[in-house]
Parts: sequence; C-alpha cells; structure tokens
Amino acid sequence: MYRHSKHENRESLSVSAVGVAGHAKAERSGNVTGGTTDMNADRKSDGSIVPMSSTNKDTTEASAEPGEGRDPAKRNDCQAALHRTQRRGKGKSRGLAGVREAARKDSTLKFTALLHHVNEDCLARSFRELKKEAAEGVDGVTWREYERNMEANLAELHDRIHRGAYRAKPSRRIWIAKADGRQRPIGIASLEDKIVQKAVQWVLESIYEEDFLGFSYGFRPGRSQHDALDALSVAITRRRVNWILDCDIEGFFDSIEHEWMVKFLEHRIGDRRILRLIRKWLRAGVSEEGEWSKITVGTPQGAVISPLLGNVYLHYVFDLWIEWWRRKRCHSDVVVVRYADDMVIGFESRSEAEACLGALRERLAKFGLKLNEGKTRLIEFGRYAIERRKERGKSRPKTFDFLGFTHKCGKTRKHGWFTILRHTVAKRMRQTLQATKAKLRKRRHWELGGTGRWLHQVVQGWLNYHAVPGNRYCIGRFVDEVTRLWLREIRRRSQRGRRRWTWVRMQRVARRYLPRPRIVHPYPEKRFRARLEAGAV
Repeated sequence: MYRHSKHENRESLSVSAVGVAGHAKAERSGNVTGGTTDMNADRKSDGSIVPMSSTNKDTTEASAEPGEGRDPAKRNDCQAALHRTQRRGKGKSRGLAGVREAARKDSTLKFTALLHHVNEDCLARSFRELKKEAAEGVDGVTWREYERNMEANLAELHDRIHRGAYRAKPSRRIWIAKADGRQRPIGIASLEDKIVQKAVQWVLESIYEEDFLGFSYGFRPGRSQHDALDALSVAITRRRVNWILDCDIEGFFDSIEHEWMVKFLEHRIGDRRILRLIRKWLRAGVSEEGEWSKITVGTPQGAVISPLLGNVYLHYVFDLWIEWWRRKRCHSDVVVVRYADDMVIGFESRSEAEACLGALRERLAKFGLKLNEGKTRLIEFGRYAIERRKERGKSRPKTFDFLGFTHKCGKTRKHGWFTILRHTVAKRMRQTLQATKAKLRKRRHWELGGTGRWLHQVVQGWLNYHAVPGNRYCIGRFVDEVTRLWLREIRRRSQRGRRRWTWVRMQRVARRYLPRPRIVHPYPEKRFRARLEAGAV
C-alpha cells in the first residue's frame, strides 16, 4: 500500500508494444533472509510490460510450511511432496515449500517442472475442499456421486492428466442479477475441472504469492476484504491524501485476452504441461441451454482458477505499472489498494491524479481492458477536504463505495480529529432485506423456532461482515428491519395475528433468536498494526 516495498518483480520474456519503455534499476531487499540481493541488470527484461519495481510485503511474513522429514513415497501430500524440484540438488525436495523458497529467492527464475506436484494426494485434497452442495456443470456429476468411487476416479483422472489425455469440458453458463440491474454471466465448471483447477491453483500460488505486490488483496490466501478496507483507511488517514481515484474495470473477467494471459504466465512458468492445461480451460468455451459457444477472450467467472488468473493478469497490467508510475512520475504521496478489479488510488496532487487517470486508460486499452466510466470518479477526499470545500462555498466532500461500504470524511466526537466513516452501502442493504423478505414469505407457516434459527444465521452472517467501527446505526437498523419483516409474516398467519402479535412481544422473540447488533471488528489502525507486526502486510 505504501511507497516502500519489499518484493521485486521482473520477467524474462520479451514482449513488444506494451507501454512504459526501458529498465528501471531498483534494489531487491528483504525477502532473502539474511541480506539483500541487487537486481541483475544484465538479464533481459521487457520494461514495457514490467517496469522493475518492488512490492511492500514485509520480510517477516511466513513463506511456507516446512516439508516433511521422511523418505520419498509414491503418493505424497500436495503441500509436502518429496519429489524432485526445479533444481536438482543433493538434498530431498520439499515440494511446494521448495517452490515458494525458490520463487522468493530469485524473481527471474522460470519453473520448468511443476506438474509432478499435481499428484493423487493433491487431487484428493482438492476434491475434499470443494463445496459438497455446489451446482453441477455440464457433466451433471455431483460431489456425492463422485465420492462413491473417489479413489478409482482420482487415480484415473491423475493418469489422464499426466498422459496428456485430460480434456476440459465447457462451463455451464447461468446469469445472476447485479446491483445495477444488469446480469452477470457465471460459468460453472464440471467437477473434474474444479478438482484439477484447484490443484493447479495451489501450485501457481506458491510462485505468484511471492511476486504479488502488497497492495493487492483480492482472492489471496491470508487476505480478506477487511484487510483491504483497513489498509485503505490507514493509508488515507496517515498519508497526505487529498484526492481519491475510484476505478472499476468494465467486464474484467470477460475481457481478459488469452494471448496476453499466456504470455504473462510464461514469465515464470516454463512447464509446458501446466500452460497446456490453462489453455484448455481458457478455450473450453461455454454451454448455455445445451448449445456450445466458443470464447476467444475472457475466463468464466465462477471457475476455480479464474481469480488467480485475474490477479496474474492485473499484476502485469496494473500493479507493476502503477508501482513504477508513482515512483518515477509522482513527486508527492500516492497510495494504492486493489481488490480484484476494484482499485482505489489516493493522491496528494490533483494534477498527478488526472495525469494518472489518462495514463491508466491508455495502459488498460493496450491489453483489451477499459474503465467503467460510470463507476470511475476522481473526487476531493481527505483530511482537509471538509475545510477546503467549505472555504470555497461548496458542500461536503463526495463519498465513494468500496467493498460494500460507503466511505465518508468525518471527525471524531471527542477530539474532532479526521476519520473515515464506513457505512453499509444503502443499495446493498435494501437488496439483502428484499431477498430476506422473499424467503420469509416461503417460511411463513414454519414453526417459530425453525424460522428463528434460520434468521439467526442470516443476520449473524451479515453482521460478521458489516459490523465495523462507525457502522453501528446501519447494523442496528438492519436487525430492526429483519424483525419487522418477520413480524409481518407472523401476523399474516391468521386473522387474529395483528392483535395477538404486538411489537413488544415480537421484540422479546427477536432478542431470543436474533443476534444483538454489536461491533465485531477492531479499529483499522489496531488490526493493520497487528498485521504489520506479524509480517502479513
């Protein structure tokens, strides 16, 4: 998030006509225990794609779990398999732990032997971690059906993968409603595709988790939406931020170009078998109402491997570029937080913010992406925004939405210090209440205890995400609204329901079944400081 960084990201593949030209010397520090390693300026690197920059991961972050101290076996665990690794040595391989260590020590290393980590034990672990009640793909096979003969099925799947006989099936496409009224396409992969994608995802994560920059939070192990929210709040309050650039990429997962995706992967992945698997998933197409359609761009949303591929794509297209841009083109503070395709960039200078927005549009266009102009805004926001706008005779600073919360400029009650108020996005709350209302209508004649236990899960799940400091009014209102919806359905059970069920009686029932609205998350500074001290930032 901050301008100091720990990782260095480079690639050895030369790709033309991408953007920012030239090499930038930087110092690689921290990730190699016991000292620093200078950049190898003699190695070829396409600076137009990957300007040499560094990430802000802390050096103390635990990189991998230790390998098991035992002799090699035919079937080893996915995380501690004792097979040969990228570099043959005298000692035994430590599986993916060794891959992580090699990736951390040499950011230019290209891994040419990775598929052997996808063994039967790894596939079995992948199968067990899938959702048991998930929707089936075009194959129509459910998790329960596959489990009946799991060992034989996985052995046959493992054999097909390593013989090159594995064939990816098209994704079954469904549509779900978005918050703005549009529909989002979702691709449901077949069960075996999910198993293999999960296993390959673990292999790739062992490499790219050492490369990803610190301000990238989306769909990464050990990082959540609240970590991104805390990082953004701490950055705006601690750094000189006067302008916020709220960016959103339009149809990101549907716009990923396959050719660029493979080229980006080839910077680190030299195992042609892994790349062949990824090509199969990208080209498998989609099936909608029994009709197969070929896709030349995009990766299906809902596929297990898609979030990681999206992070890799934006790592080269956006992360490394913005890291280079704020170091070489900016003379004032710049903070960045990205969660998947949602990005928030804070600037001290308005001129630099406007220049960055124009350059970002050009950068994304070179890779088939574009900003959603309806959601991308440059607003005045920060510590002095309220006073400065008041002096100019303008209204309070505008707000922006990020990860389900509306961010507002505010002040503490006790000292009047600047703070960021985070309230649940009103539209999201209305949608949740409408969905709860429809489900309550179907449960109108259920017994009171059954409905109460179900509502407890619904409300508790909502509070687990939205009960952040400063959002007490919204969470209290949500619990009250759910109670009113429940009372409405109870009263409609009979003609005497309105007289028998008063609001006072309903409040007693709600106190018995529904969780109390209370803050469950710590303040951003406290949690962010704890993560910083633990080396997880």
